[in-house]
Amino acid sequence: TVLWPTTFEVQKELVFTCNVASRSVGLFSFSASLLSWCQPLARWCCLQPKDAVKTPESAWKLTFYTLSWSYSFYLLFCTHYSFFHDPPSAFHGWKSGMPVPRNIAIAYLIQGSFYGHSIYATIYMDIWRKDSVVMVAHHVITLALITFSYAFRYHNIGILVLFLHDISDIQLEFTKLNVYLKTRGGGYHVVNEVISNVGCVTFCVTWFWFRLYWFPLKVLYATCIGSLEAVPNIPFYFFFNALLFALLLMNIYWFLFIVLFVAKVLTGQMRELGDVREYEEEGERRKASVLGKHSGKERTRVQNGILKDKHL
Repeated sequence: TVLWPTTFEVQKELVFTCNVASRSVGLFSFSASLLSWCQPLARWCCLQPKDAVKTPESAWKLTFYTLSWSYSFYLLFCTHYSFFHDPPSAFHGWKSGMPVPRNIAIAYLIQGSFYGHSIYATIYMDIWRKDSVVMVAHHVITLALITFSYAFRYHNIGILVLFLHDISDIQLEFTKLNVYLKTRGGGYHVVNEVISNVGCVTFCVTWFWFRLYWFPLKVLYATCIGSLEAVPNIPFYFFFNALLFALLLMNIYWFLFIVLFVAKVLTGQMRELGDVREYEEEGERRKASVLGKHSGKERTRVQNGILKDKHL
């Protein structure tokens, strides 16, 4: 009997045998159900095979980032926290070992679990891209920031960091899904083409505005200057800021891919929207074909005056 992650038997085993919390089992089951639905949905939409493979990854990330960013938005704009409008206030009243509010702790639990899984997923599950090594490093640094900011009680500024970064990921995955959908069923759907073009423009704008403008202006200013003004001898100052600056460098690195993409579109080198981080499939096939022919010639032998290929 095959037990799927969404079945009751698996959930019961996790709770009663592995002593996993019911809340964690619920999140696990939701994630497994979502991924299980995405694969048949891709087949139902008659997506191209290469797009159908990538659809579950984008659908899962779109769902997670939308929920996580919405929760961060709620914390920053619908509660008494004023970290967005007054970032240095994140360090007002800071004390070592101070209690972490439950609503912030929930966000940390979810984000920490996601990025812990993302390290494994990027290496073994997701499509391998040109920036996958940098992506793994990004997930490691992000997980370190989540862990240490919680331990050092820098959780207030951590919520602001998550808010500024998740929104561009929403637009990226939403745009990619529409790129996949525009050629579904062997046809060409203009609506998805228009949506993907608009999503691409908003993605470029929000990446620059949130990650390259607001992130240094609000987060780095608060951690580099505001923290010392509030707590002159605040611990782990250099370590925490080093991780944040490493995150900024990665944002700049990925922005170079965005600039490359825009340059290709403006110069006519790219007529269709695509992820410039992905390897060229046609180019790889041609390369493999050429290498195959070349190696085949090297394996030829003369038998009775006739050239024959050596087949294994």
